[in-house]
Amino acid sequence: MRKLISFMHISLDGFVAGPNGEMGWIKIDEEIFDYVGKRISESDTALYGRTTYQLMENYWPSAGNRPAATTHDIEHSKWYNGVHKIVLSKTMKDPGLTNTKIISESLSDRINIIKQQAGKDILVFGSPTATHSLIQLNLIDGYWLFVNPIILGQGIPLFVDIKNKTKLKLLTTRQFTCGVTELNYIVDRQ
Repeated sequence: MRKLISFMHISLDGFVAGPNGEMGWIKIDEEIFDYVGKRISESDTALYGRTTYQLMENYWPSAGNRPAATTHDIEHSKWYNGVHKIVLSKTMKDPGLTNTKIISESLSDRINIIKQQAGKDILVFGSPTATHSLIQLNLIDGYWLFVNPIILGQGIPLFVDIKNKTKLKLLTTRQFTCGVTELNYIVDRQ
């Protein structure tokens, strides 16, 4: 069965964005780009909330073709254009979106059907509101977190309205030169 993995940058105090969605505090460098690029290339499906999807769709399809494109831009653009995309949205419609499926209802049933299909892990990119819904429905199978060395004090938290205790098993950690620490957890369902 495929796993649904939440991929997030997070502050030390548990926020994934500032109060107005600010993400300028996130540390990203070539070392992290290279590491993340290898991991996401092992995935064939990306899941987004509507806002994150629209941000990605406005940049990544053509990012690799721009004159000043970095190696990361070229590689991620190629991956983005080929990966299956799932968007959780109650307002978006599917006007012929390429390689994109919109889920607006029966979230638990639809995600569980996708998890049963052949394929690799499904990565949830950012998308805190979508992630909150997936957590509430106990659909997240793992957390791939990049803890940034900052305390925001306020913002959009990763975990809200948690009703049930969830045990996690730490799979890997990694310290990056810029001070970011990767924590890779899987949900322990035993």
